[in-house]
Amino acid sequence: MTDAKQKGVPNRLIDEKSPYLLQHAGNPVNWYPWGEEAFQKAKRQDKPIFLSIGYATCHWCHVMAHESFEDEEVARLLNKYYIAIKVDREERPDVDKIYMFVCQSLTGHGGWPLSIFVTPEGKPFFAGTYFPKSSRMGMPGFVDILKQIADMWRDDRGSILKSSEAVTGAIQRDAHQDESVHAVSVDTLKRGNIQLSRTFDPNQGGFGAAPKFPTPHHLTFLLRWHKRSSDSTTLDMVEKTLEAMRRGGIFDQIGFGFHRYSVDAKWLVPHFEKMLYDQALLAMAYTEAYQVTGKVKFARVAREIFTYVLRDMTAPEGAFYSAEDADSEGKEGLFYVWTPREVKERIGDELGDLFCRFYDITEAGNFEEGRSIAHMRMSLKAFAERKGMDLKKLEAVLEDARDRLFDVRKKRVHPLKDDKILTSWNGLMIAALAKGYQVFADPKYADAAQRAVAFVLKGLRTAGGRLLRRYRQGDAAYPGYLDDYAFLVWGLIELYEATFEVSYLEEAITLNKAMIDIFWDKQGDGLYFTGKGNEPLIARSKEIYDGALPSGNSVAALNFLRLSRLTCNVNLEQQAAQLTQAFARQVADQPMA
Repeated sequence: MTDAKQKGVPNRLIDEKSPYLLQHAGNPVNWYPWGEEAFQKAKRQDKPIFLSIGYATCHWCHVMAHESFEDEEVARLLNKYYIAIKVDREERPDVDKIYMFVCQSLTGHGGWPLSIFVTPEGKPFFAGTYFPKSSRMGMPGFVDILKQIADMWRDDRGSILKSSEAVTGAIQRDAHQDESVHAVSVDTLKRGNIQLSRTFDPNQGGFGAAPKFPTPHHLTFLLRWHKRSSDSTTLDMVEKTLEAMRRGGIFDQIGFGFHRYSVDAKWLVPHFEKMLYDQALLAMAYTEAYQVTGKVKFARVAREIFTYVLRDMTAPEGAFYSAEDADSEGKEGLFYVWTPREVKERIGDELGDLFCRFYDITEAGNFEEGRSIAHMRMSLKAFAERKGMDLKKLEAVLEDARDRLFDVRKKRVHPLKDDKILTSWNGLMIAALAKGYQVFADPKYADAAQRAVAFVLKGLRTAGGRLLRRYRQGDAAYPGYLDDYAFLVWGLIELYEATFEVSYLEEAITLNKAMIDIFWDKQGDGLYFTGKGNEPLIARSKEIYDGALPSGNSVAALNFLRLSRLTCNVNLEQQAAQLTQAFARQVADQPMA
């Protein structure tokens, strides 16, 4: 994205630390960051609020920014009729969760950029995601939407306010859990396995149709069900999926690490952003697959993920960055794709031809503008047999070619790195590295996890002990949410079990106790996403759904059980039972989720 100061007078986002907000600091839109100033101005000027939520490495956020937020016509409409607020969903997941639920409830789908129209009191009345500037292909145009809502605010405000009250009432009611008693048992786990098996893709691996997400917690659940039931078909689903993902374009074959998700069912064409949490959760899935099967190929993938994270996603202070963008030079995936000519110019015709054949880099291409996403159409062993080559020699030759092309790629224009440090995502990476050290006995994994813990406990905690959400450029901000506590406790437990340094167990106990005090619902059990010290919003969410990330409640339940065993604290076991019961209806109805 173009630096804000090159575009003229920056807006109020110029003083923010979020890379996402800074991307919009040079827009002609008079953006406000989320805060009291914006809401008070909306009340004084009697204007509705346009709330735009996204994140720095979001491709469609960039598209809408280029089409609309950098456009003078759109800016004039927004500035005249609305107060415009920008939110980084990774800094303020509490805001994102509430308004994403609104969007999903009103439209049946969600995603980013999230576009919400709310009253000056923050009550939503219209929602969507990406809108093109002008209507096309059945999608309403953003300009038309802005004009129509401005007209309604002037001429038919009563219906808008009525709608906003109804929507707000609905999301507030949904926050209250069903208190009726439901049973959660081994049968619930069995039904979760059955549901996953029904959505499993036997040809390509993974679950469901395109777009296809890695969902590593599905795989780690299935590994545990396999150990409990000795069901070989369950293990087959895990192995098929892990192998297909590693061979696909969703995996960066040159530089390692996984992209966000695949737009097709074959794992070939990804959305190219790389998220820290995906690396952490997938590293754990591959590590555990190695533990269960003893197959070195799974261990190798886990190590490749760690190589990527330690090389490209680790701050000098020791903690881990959040993400890398999909786009560079204004094009999605350009950093990652190749033509045969580019390959052969760098490593020679003979080796280049071999590399292109193995990784399916062709003249026609499998991506935009005749470029190819490197992927493996067949296993190394099958390719060696087809070529009549020694397997180990082929492996060494291709690895040498990959190294050389990686050095070439380093000279390209790199995608943006979102270098903010998030407590929750660092907790996941600490857990993954600690588990990696337990399994692979590589001291650099334990060292990296320990350095990250040391930074988070010092740099992302107040003098009073309250965890903070985000650190960037010397600034730590936002009282931590449930995920920050639960995921960091998980990391500390894993690190204690890896090193047996009792200080990590002590920190886990302290933070777990604080988490219960801050977030526990004393009326209905379970943990709210926000608690003491967090900003009160129009509703409070309490979640058990495991999406791209596991829910804070599910991680907390496991932490309670593990700490109960480690410390002989029966109360924590009882708390885990209360938490489980609080969500028993949802779990019993949809165990796969």
